[in-house]
Amino acid sequence: MADPATYRPRPGQVPDSPGVYRFRDEHGRVVYVGKAKSLRSRLASYFQDLSALHPRTQQMVTTAASVEWTVVGTEVEALALEYSWIKEYDPRFNVKYRDDKSYPYLAVTLADEFPRVQVMRGAKRPGTRYFGPYGHAWAIRETVDLLLRVFPVRTCSAGVFKRAAQSGRPCLLGYIDKCSAPCVGRIGADEHRALAQDFCDFMAGDTARFVRRLERRMKEASAALEFEAAARLRDDIAALQRATEKNAVVLPDGTDADVFALVGDELEAAVQVFHVRGGRIRGQRGWVVEKVEDVGDDELVEHLLQQVYGDGGAAPVPRSSDGSRRPEREAPVNDAVPREVLVPVLPPDTDQVSAWLSAMRGARVSVRVPQRGDKRALAETVRRNAEHALALHRTRRAGDLTTRSQALREIQEALALDSAPLRIECYDISTTQGTHQVGSMVVFEDGLARKSEYRQFAVRGPDGDGARDDTAAIHEVLTRRFRRYLEERSRSERPDLGEDGAADDAAPETAAPRAATGTDVREPRSGEVGAEVGERGGRFAYPPNLVVVDGGKPQVEAAARALAELGIEDVALCGLAKRLEEVWLPGEDYPVILERSSEGLYLLQRARDEAHRFAIRLHRKRRSKGMTASALDDVPGLGPTRRAALLSHFGSVARLRRATVEEVAAVPGLGRRTAQAVLDSLNGTQDAPERVRTPATTEADGTGAGEDAEPAAPASRPGMLEP
Repeated sequence: MADPATYRPRPGQVPDSPGVYRFRDEHGRVVYVGKAKSLRSRLASYFQDLSALHPRTQQMVTTAASVEWTVVGTEVEALALEYSWIKEYDPRFNVKYRDDKSYPYLAVTLADEFPRVQVMRGAKRPGTRYFGPYGHAWAIRETVDLLLRVFPVRTCSAGVFKRAAQSGRPCLLGYIDKCSAPCVGRIGADEHRALAQDFCDFMAGDTARFVRRLERRMKEASAALEFEAAARLRDDIAALQRATEKNAVVLPDGTDADVFALVGDELEAAVQVFHVRGGRIRGQRGWVVEKVEDVGDDELVEHLLQQVYGDGGAAPVPRSSDGSRRPEREAPVNDAVPREVLVPVLPPDTDQVSAWLSAMRGARVSVRVPQRGDKRALAETVRRNAEHALALHRTRRAGDLTTRSQALREIQEALALDSAPLRIECYDISTTQGTHQVGSMVVFEDGLARKSEYRQFAVRGPDGDGARDDTAAIHEVLTRRFRRYLEERSRSERPDLGEDGAADDAAPETAAPRAATGTDVREPRSGEVGAEVGERGGRFAYPPNLVVVDGGKPQVEAAARALAELGIEDVALCGLAKRLEEVWLPGEDYPVILERSSEGLYLLQRARDEAHRFAIRLHRKRRSKGMTASALDDVPGLGPTRRAALLSHFGSVARLRRATVEEVAAVPGLGRRTAQAVLDSLNGTQDAPERVRTPATTEADGTGAGEDAEPAAPASRPGMLEP
């Protein structure tokens, strides 16, 4: 527990300007992010007598070890920067909004050449138009199935689309007229895009126009005695009407609003929102709020609006009614932000929040509390949903919190730890007869899996061909993980400051102005909203309270040796053997036996099984990629670029083996002589040279033995890492 007086900024150092501040703990991890109209007065409120602070605020300031800040130009910029830092660092003392479930959206990928309609979850992607969220994925699929009669937009994946284009035959939906089959050229890219835009317009609430158009065409077909065509159009009209009836009409046509409700107590609250577009409820969403900081309902509403609209959604592609792109001077309106935001209480800085939302929408947004009429009645309905959600959450969570706390307490007692292991890291090795060796690291915080912290390692071994056995692999993985921790910790340590606030070891012409804690303090340049200051926490910067290895005494001793060689003494270590589920401690001749019904044993088993699953996934991927590429690796004169081009063009080695010389030679970069050599090698008509692997050789999936594993890009699935 730190004394806030040890890191309190000196008087006069904190500017009296709008800005955003961050509290960091002793490991450099951001534990709290906040914004202020005046940084000086806001930060001064944290460094008063501890007895005058709220208990949660007391815990935050005593957990922190430093504070830093960034000055911005306006309060709106502070609001945007605060949200981006909360999303980036996930501070433990900020308000936590957790979805009570994962909500699916109906998405149209307008950025693609041939837009696709699909069900999507998770983070929103640029260039994609979203509708929803919906309560159930089946509700989206039912709606799409009805609309495909009238708007036969592509719904297939990229792989199915590519295979259909190569074979010249559409999929089943193309044969039953629920897809316009752009893959085989039945419709051009511009016509298909116009069709997708009509689909989006209908989902956005412009339903009457399409019904009137179909009714006019039906009457024309009937007058021309084309009764079969008229019957099809009649069925299309019925499909549109059924799709429209699925959304309840609650407000007058043209009303675009999000209606929020908040119900809770001092510890937690439930939030519900109804998304109304075109006067109809298009979706519903809910959160459970953990009040880890002392805030009122007005501040909760402000944080909630940041959570919902912070990503800004995906602005629709600006197009005219005929599907052509509008002139650049016409700024598109972001439909993810509605015209009205109806809240239970107004946020503290309503004008700033409204200006922030208006800037994202590209048009004026009104933030207000409904007082009477239909909107007030709908707000009451949303509030009743929030009350029900909170009651359901409390019923579920009572046992869940108790169980997790009991599990951590049992582990602490069984292993004689000073405190409960709030962060547990578990390691496992996966290999097949010593080949394609990989190691996995999974993280459990507060008894819950934290998949964003998962890591994977390609095991190198002393000569680059892998470790001799599991103990050597465990030693290597632990060494690499904690060596990176020591390196990142040393990089995060900042030099002491002199009396004038400048770093003692920095040259005058290069030393930036620093705060009392050694972090840069500057105003952003013009057009730069709150540039990040200081170093971001590294990917291995935070040590665990407990390391668990999959295995018995040999694996534990190997892990203990790795930690001892690096001088790591404040991390507990144990191993979990599969045979009898025994817990082994370093230096002990006998294991610790936990009861079979123990919640602590169950938590260790979950961590061990998750590490095993995570390691197996990457191992199988590396093995399959290696086996796929091996047939082409033996072709003389064929490098990795042309191997990749061949696999991309034909899709598989089996299909390439059946191709003719002319078809292979048609691949860009290949001539007839190389094509003949490829087919001769694949069909066994020439002797392939012996393949020699070197330590520098990497597998096709990019997870060779070069470096430690790093996190994947945000668009990747959690945990898929590259070295």
